[in-house]
Amino acid sequence: MEEGRKVEKEGEDIILPKGKKSFASSFRLFFKSLGPGLVTGGSDNDPSGIATYSQAGAQFGYGLLWMALVTLPLVMIVQEMCARIGIVSGKGLSQIIKQHYSKKLLYSVASLLLIANTINIGADIGAMGASLKLLIPQIPFFISTLIFTAIILSAEIFISYKTYSKVLKYLTLSLFLYVVTAFLAVHDGSEWYNIAKSTMIPHFEFNKVFVLMIIAILGTTISPYLFFWQTAQEVEEEVKKGKIEEMDKKEDHHQHYYHSKPKITKGEVKNMRIDIITGMSLAQAIFWFIMITSASTLHNNGVTNISTAQEAAKALEPLVKGFPHSGQIAGALFAAGIIGTGLLAVPVLAASASYTISESFGWKEGLYKNFVQAPRFYSIIVASTVIGLWINFSNIDPIQALVYTAVINGFVSVPVLIVVSRISNNKKILGDQVNKKISNVIVTITIVAMASASAAMVAYNWI
Repeated sequence: MEEGRKVEKEGEDIILPKGKKSFASSFRLFFKSLGPGLVTGGSDNDPSGIATYSQAGAQFGYGLLWMALVTLPLVMIVQEMCARIGIVSGKGLSQIIKQHYSKKLLYSVASLLLIANTINIGADIGAMGASLKLLIPQIPFFISTLIFTAIILSAEIFISYKTYSKVLKYLTLSLFLYVVTAFLAVHDGSEWYNIAKSTMIPHFEFNKVFVLMIIAILGTTISPYLFFWQTAQEVEEEVKKGKIEEMDKKEDHHQHYYHSKPKITKGEVKNMRIDIITGMSLAQAIFWFIMITSASTLHNNGVTNISTAQEAAKALEPLVKGFPHSGQIAGALFAAGIIGTGLLAVPVLAASASYTISESFGWKEGLYKNFVQAPRFYSIIVASTVIGLWINFSNIDPIQALVYTAVINGFVSVPVLIVVSRISNNKKILGDQVNKKISNVIVTITIVAMASASAAMVAYNWI
């Protein structure tokens, strides 16, 4: 290779060729530089999130597209705070809360998060199984859900973190299936004008259904499990790079801590923020495309109520028009997207709950360890995933379960966001990397929005 300029990447020098680089090579280099932020953004669009966005498009057409723009700065700032806490402190969010704040709060949040994530895992596995059946009808639902559960658990337990993190990152590419599906669904140029108009100009309806849909979008977009996952993954990345030592190298009354804070450069903080901006922008863009697809194929054809992501995928088949077999193509792409995002999101849901519980009780944890080194950490992952699978074969209504999950997430988000805000303003923990004024303003708006959503849920149930 011709010698050119050097770019430092994770302690290595990457040689870039002289002259202009092709788009493909530039994209590969940029994609390689991304990490936890991209994975977190991708997992935000899990099958249950897809169901929520699809329902919003079916019920209100393009009326809620503006929510993608409104929620973008909220989720971006929150996840940047969580990432900054992880890379600067070298500790997970649960560990910091336990050391500096209320243990009762931590245990309450950890318990609720475990319950909510397990229910969400069940709904996601169910959606993946039904989507595979849509693609290959000969495979029974029971078999397909077992297959996906086995694949997910085997990957988390037996694949090294270095390899597994790459697998998760590449799974985010499945989200682009929804971009393709949207363009298959919308052919008219004037329709894209209406889409742009609805995106830029907010639309409001003063009724319970509209308000509850806004609450559902907030709940599925700004979820507590993403906070814990983001912080933990930034720490895992520091361990992988050798910037901090593993948890079990130093013990104090059975609590496992890192030896010292990692030495972080301004460049690494900048790269983290680029990673977060990319991941969250992708998440909100896919949210936008999913709603467009659902609105143009379902709402515009009189279908205004769907209950699951797999129903949304199946409903696309007879409704998408334009060229031969486009309906089958769009339905297949939508279903494949659900499977891809499920393979990404279920491990994130299971691992985020396990990080929280393990850090709360001082257990050895981390995907960079194997099962023997961190048995309780992996046992929680296995248990939550298997119980989630069981939900699909019990008498529990998975759709009702998702409603309960949204309620739990809404309530849990508020105290967790308050604590995250306090941590990210604590100079004893973050030094000179505390929040700027704009971050504090936006996180305050986010807390008020989530608290209002939780209050509205309570009020709705009492009306």
